[in-house]
Amino acid sequence: MPTSELFEAGDVVIVPFPFTDRLAEKRRPALVVSAASLHEGGMLWVVMITAAKLSSMNADFAISDPVSAGLTAACFVRPAKIASLEAGQVIRKAGRLARADTLLALSGVRGFIGAAPAGNGGRGR
Repeated sequence: MPTSELFEAGDVVIVPFPFTDRLAEKRRPALVVSAASLHEGGMLWVVMITAAKLSSMNADFAISDPVSAGLTAACFVRPAKIASLEAGQVIRKAGRLARADTLLALSGVRGFIGAAPAGNGGRGR
């Protein structure tokens, strides 16, 4: 049953994660990368956690402590695969990533987001 709990960046949650190549989804662990302020609005951003080998995307990395993350096997974070979900779609919280892993994931996500021009508050011209 979905939860109404607030989440923090670094939380590992179980969600129906959408596929990128077809209209389908798969229940899987995902890493929360958005701030609590977004969750208060009913949304959250998550990135894929997978047991698949590292891809060619240079931001992928192995989770250092799968047990604390609530995972039963060695897994990888794939920051290039991000999804925006309704917070109510979270099935449950599984665990939490180590702080160093969380920072690495956030850095990976930032690397794929274009930087906003200075002085305009992030708004385009």
